[in-house]
Order: sequence, then structure tokens, then C-alpha cells
Amino acid sequence: MARTAQRRRRASCRPPRSQRGVALLVAILLVALGTVLAAAVAYENAMTFRRGAATFAFDQALLVQQGAEAFAAWGLRTALKADPQHTYAGAGWGQTYGPMDIVPGVTWVGQLEDLQGRFNLNNLVQEDGTPDPVQVTAFQQLLEEVGLEPKWAGYMVDWIDRDIVPSVPDGAEDSVYMGQVPPYRTPNRYITSATELLALPGFGRERYLALAPFVTALPWGTKLNICDAKPQVLDAYLGHLDFASDPDSLAKNRAGTNGCFPTLTEYQAAAPSAVAWQKVATKMQMTSVYFRLTSLITIGSTEFNLYSLLLQDPTGGTRPILRSFAPD
Repeated sequence: MARTAQRRRRASCRPPRSQRGVALLVAILLVALGTVLAAAVAYENAMTFRRGAATFAFDQALLVQQGAEAFAAWGLRTALKADPQHTYAGAGWGQTYGPMDIVPGVTWVGQLEDLQGRFNLNNLVQEDGTPDPVQVTAFQQLLEEVGLEPKWAGYMVDWIDRDIVPSVPDGAEDSVYMGQVPPYRTPNRYITSATELLALPGFGRERYLALAPFVTALPWGTKLNICDAKPQVLDAYLGHLDFASDPDSLAKNRAGTNGCFPTLTEYQAAAPSAVAWQKVATKMQMTSVYFRLTSLITIGSTEFNLYSLLLQDPTGGTRPILRSFAPD
């Protein structure tokens, strides 16, 4: 009897089987929770490290770009001193530089472009807000040369000019843009980027990619530098194909000439008539002050494309007036 009572007391001290199962489940949950917390902490630490590394790389890229701007300023100043009457890429500053090792693990490739070798969209509208007929005709010709409809010249004029009256026969003002999804209005001011072409109704990405290499958005009145102008832009002002029909010949002449090509005299000789030349003569020059520095900066496995719009003053000093991560 004593042994039986002792066994019963021992059995009563043991937890029920259901309670032992709950304890095991709680233990498993605690282990799982600890694993999740440890993984979350490890992930957050890894992300913090990556964010810090990305921020550090971004700051490095900006510093490299500032150094590249100083390097470009030196090249432009040297070219200006050598030939203050002409600005042309053949002077040396227009070639591609790099890849150049800045520090171990950081490389730079850069190139300068003369933006005054492109058609300035802001010149479509004069300072008094009215269209410039010479510039509009040249832009229509340029559009046709790159395979686009000339009607977009009227659309661009209405995008910039001050009034709200659509151009005839082609144009669009608020009455058209307010019907877009989402609706918006025309700015009726000079543009700051050639990408505003994409805001024209129906213009689209394909047309923009076809036209983008030949246009820019510079302050109104900035003249075309024929020394660096693209052949399609040169022909746009002449009203007929001359340079674009044989672009290789133009490139060879520029590479083989120790100076500007074509000069104003040579360009005038290509004009269809003296009257036609008189209309466009005031739109041309052989010097530039606006340049774009394009940099490809590689830091480890990360690449940065940075762009700087540079302005050169008459003394040769060059300063950045716009930095961006897109060319336009």
C-alpha cells in the first residue's frame, strides 16, 4: 500500500502530456522568433552598410565631376588663348578623355561638347514674344532632315510664345493641352530643357530620340557656332542639303584643318543666294561660350553618368551653371 501511494504521488507531480506539448511549442516559437529578430537585425545592418556605401560613392562621384569641370575649364581656357576668334572641337578639348584612374577603384571618362553647334529651340521666339521667321523656317527644315513632320515647329512656337492663340496652320495652346490626360497648360516662356518637346501632344519618345542630338535649350539670342555645328543644322539654315549629304567629308575637312571649318566665308559660299545669306548671317558666329561636360564615373561596380553645363566668360574663366544626371 505504501508503494502504491508513493507511485501515485510521483505521478501527480508530473505535468500532463498536453502541457508538455505546449511547452515544446513555446520553445520552438521562441527559437523561431529569435531567428527572425536576428535575421532582421542582420538585414538592417547590411542595408545600412549599403546605404552608407552608396552615399559615399555618390559624394565621390560629385567630387570627381567637380575635378573634371576644372580640367575642362583649363582645356577651354588654353584653346581660347591660342585662338580667341574661333571655337572648334579640333583644338583638342573635344576629344574623349579616359578611362583615367583617379584613385584605386575610381575611373573617369569624359567628353566636352559645344552646345552652340546645335539648334537652340529658344530662338524660335523673339524677345518680344513673336516667332522668328528665319529660325522657324530653319527648324522646319531640320525636322524634315531627321524624318519628322515640319508641323512641330508651330507646336514648339506656341509652347514658348506669350499668347494663347494657336499658330496657323499648325499649333496648339491651352485648349488642346487641357484635353490631355492628365490636363496641363502651356508654359508660355522660354524652355530650360529640350526634353520639353515630349510635352507636345503626340510627339512621343521616338521622335524625340531622332531630334535630340541636334537641338538644345540655351538662352534666347545665343548664336550658332558654325565651326562645330552638326551638318544637319548647317543645312537647315541654308534650306538645302549640302553638308549633311556628305557628313564624312565635313568630318575629314574639320579633322584636317588647323582651325574653324567652315568659316563664315565658306559657309556663305554654300548659301543659295545673297538674299538668303543676309537673312541668316546675323544668326551665326565662330565662337562659343556654352559647353556640356559628360562624365562616366565608375566606382567599384557602380557607374554614374553626370552632366555639367559650362559657361565660359570672355576672360576664359569657366563655371558650371547646371549639373544633372540626364543629358537634357
